[in-house]
Amino acid sequence: MITAGGSTTSAQEVSLLARLLRWIEMALLFGAAPIVMSWVVHGERVPLLSEYIPAGTKIPIFIALLPVLFIAAFLLLADPTFRLRDELRRGLGWRNALSIVLIFLIMGGAATWWIKTYHPSWFLEFPTNRPETYTRIMLAYPVFSVAAQELLYRSFFFHRYGPLFGTHAWLIVIVNGLLFGYAHIVMNSAFAIAATALGGMILAARYAMSRSFWAVFIEHTLWGWLIFTIGLGRYFFTGVQNP
Repeated sequence: MITAGGSTTSAQEVSLLARLLRWIEMALLFGAAPIVMSWVVHGERVPLLSEYIPAGTKIPIFIALLPVLFIAAFLLLADPTFRLRDELRRGLGWRNALSIVLIFLIMGGAATWWIKTYHPSWFLEFPTNRPETYTRIMLAYPVFSVAAQELLYRSFFFHRYGPLFGTHAWLIVIVNGLLFGYAHIVMNSAFAIAATALGGMILAARYAMSRSFWAVFIEHTLWGWLIFTIGLGRYFFTGVQNP
């Protein structure tokens, strides 16, 4: 049975109307919101916090995720079945740790080999050419990006919408991964969408099996660090310039 986070609500305990409203809510937050965010960032190029950010500054696209994150936080806080303390209490476990390391070594090694073989000029270009920015990204990325994404796409998503999928665990994994990739349309890169959809399925499967925020947080962080280090950051490190 799919139970999300600290919830014990089963699919049978949710009324038909409540299920319908929950599907609509999911479509708006994870389907419509990315389109709106992409339009705001790239279409209208609305300068976020323009009064406080110097002209010419690159504003991280992650800022566009904040409205959805705030809504998710409100819904979780209003949900008596969710306990953040319980969510953060679940440890990593040695089996998860071993699995994370093995997958990272195999797939990360393959990605590194591909970059060095077919795009050698990309390899280590970020840490080599922009070491200060690279260091800031390495330090800030887990705290300000990974934590928010995992709380939204794994903790919140599984807790809020897990009962809709009943016992079909792999269906929620696939849907969650595809929506995670779809959210990256704001990057304007087919590669970023495809890569994050695959990564999203790996993270969703990890969370579905472990219910451990720390497991997906660590795994997500490792992949982000690798991407920025080996030369794939060009597809993910972007922003809208404040006029």
